[in-house]
Amino acid sequence: MKYCLNLEKKVSSALIFATLSCLVGHLSPAHATPDISTTVATAESASKALSVSTDLSTATEIAEEVQTDSQSTEIATTGLAQEAATNDLNLQEIPLTDLETEAAATEVFPETKVQDLLSYETLEAQAPPNSEASESVSPVLTPLEVEETLEEDDPMGQVTNVSDLLDVQPSDWAYEAVRDLVERYKCIVGYPDRTFRGNQPTSRYEFAAGLRACLDTIAQLVASGNSVTQEDFEVLQRLTQEFEAELALIGTRVDNLDARTAFLEDHQFSTTTKLFGQAIFGLQGRTQDNDFELFGQQFTDTDDEITFINNVQLSLFTQLSPRSLLLTSLQAGNGNTSPTFNNTLGNFTRLGYEGDTGNNDLILTDLNFRQLLGDSFALIVGTEGVNPINVFRGVNRIESAGSGPISSFAQRNPIIGVGVGGAGVGFDWQIATAVSLQAVYTASIANDPVNGGIFGGNNGETSVGAQLVVSPFDTLDISLQYVNAYSPFGRLGTGIGDDQLVLNNPGERGPINTDAFGATLEWRVTPNITIGGWAGYTDSSFQEASGDVETFNWMGFLNFPDLLGEGNLLGIYVGQPPKITSSNLPNGRNVPSFVSRGDFTAAPGDQPSTTTHIEAFYRWQVSDNISITPGVIVILDPLHNSANDTITIGALRTTFTF
Repeated sequence: MKYCLNLEKKVSSALIFATLSCLVGHLSPAHATPDISTTVATAESASKALSVSTDLSTATEIAEEVQTDSQSTEIATTGLAQEAATNDLNLQEIPLTDLETEAAATEVFPETKVQDLLSYETLEAQAPPNSEASESVSPVLTPLEVEETLEEDDPMGQVTNVSDLLDVQPSDWAYEAVRDLVERYKCIVGYPDRTFRGNQPTSRYEFAAGLRACLDTIAQLVASGNSVTQEDFEVLQRLTQEFEAELALIGTRVDNLDARTAFLEDHQFSTTTKLFGQAIFGLQGRTQDNDFELFGQQFTDTDDEITFINNVQLSLFTQLSPRSLLLTSLQAGNGNTSPTFNNTLGNFTRLGYEGDTGNNDLILTDLNFRQLLGDSFALIVGTEGVNPINVFRGVNRIESAGSGPISSFAQRNPIIGVGVGGAGVGFDWQIATAVSLQAVYTASIANDPVNGGIFGGNNGETSVGAQLVVSPFDTLDISLQYVNAYSPFGRLGTGIGDDQLVLNNPGERGPINTDAFGATLEWRVTPNITIGGWAGYTDSSFQEASGDVETFNWMGFLNFPDLLGEGNLLGIYVGQPPKITSSNLPNGRNVPSFVSRGDFTAAPGDQPSTTTHIEAFYRWQVSDNISITPGVIVILDPLHNSANDTITIGALRTTFTF
């Protein structure tokens, strides 16, 4: 995700550290690779109104980025890796035989490359034997050990030649030689006018530093194809020999400084909190005066005026250590496009970026902690935002309310949303390079000791789910999902299609236990064409009597990334929202017979027809932080009833990320 908080679910929440590599520094993708600090990072609200890319794998991978460009675990928030371009000059492979002349044939110096004059080993080889060297010194030393050895109080080592204490005078041969090299090769820049004013004495170490700068510059010139005269080459050899001790010491101290700097970079850390956000403006409307048949009566949808809504989410990523992260998200919105005469119809027309929190009241949607354990396992625990949507890795790489499809149904397989939950615990495990496993347990009202609690209680909804993601090829991702959920109110909790499965009279309960199975596939045919789809099946058992209810949904899609410009996206989606295909509950409790046929006995049966959802949208990436997405949705036979008018929805979504 070049757009770090693109609200795309590129990787799982637990591995949001990878997603955060871009944020705290992207959602490595759905491909099963550890990305500890995505994602993109983004966080999905507990109400599911706004999908933010807070993949568990992305999560942890993001946080582990103490600014290393390795996507250290896609265990979420998938999260986002940065490319580091290196321009490495391999000077050791550049021969200088073309610089040889007849004069060189009589020269006593061995054949040497300019770059060889810079190596510490060459300087050591050229140095005369030192009879005063301590025999106890190991021949192989680290940079730190070298400096300590040089600083040892060796009495004999304090004896220095008088010539080594003398400054280099402007009249000396070496001084003149370097001054000539500077004039020809511009290898020392000490003044604003880029001139070397060699008219003051310098110490031997200062002189050696200037000589080393010249050697570096000339070596780079040779590497780029420029030539050096034989006379200058011989001068360089002589200078290197005369100042070999000073050059060696400078090199040692530079290496030592590099080692100390690397140590500090590897061990420095400070707790940091970063703010990321998304704001959405939505302009939408649907065809007017559509007629619908409900409960055996005719209704007309008069709630068809064009509306202008907003949804805002702010996420705080607090990196507590290189391997842990605290995510806090707040959301405010005023969007609700459901018809007032029947909320059930809203399950077929709901837009992905709707998020009604009252009158833009601010609510807490995420409060969870993510920890990377080892290199391939991430844990997430929290009181808000811990659910399958936020823990499972999204195979569809544009699974986002802010930058993906317009409708809620087209974002992801609805069975992932079965079971309303906020508090819980989950994990993301990178089993192998191309295989990952996510699992989560969540409860809806874990804070209520009377009706809920962490195990559900009398009125709490709970769910436990797992997802296996397999990427047999770099361009193919396959995920298999299973969710088991309990609801005392007879609903799936997805808010999409047929969601209420049991008719409940006032004061009645309709407890069901649901087994949900799903599969999702995405194939990136080319970098600019993606084919994918999903299917989902649920089987809900009635707990107060015999009987069960089955539903089925499917979706197929085509995505065209970067169409007509980088960051743009064309999406075409066709599918069937969740539909009750069988309901054999006791009389008076079956939804299809009562709602669609007006059968007040509510006898067993299925839906009379099938709704078809058709959607097309085009995202125009105006800049890194702004996108505009027009879209059209056509819903044939809404409410799975052919007697109902076709609904056409037009929407214009503008998304700001920061």
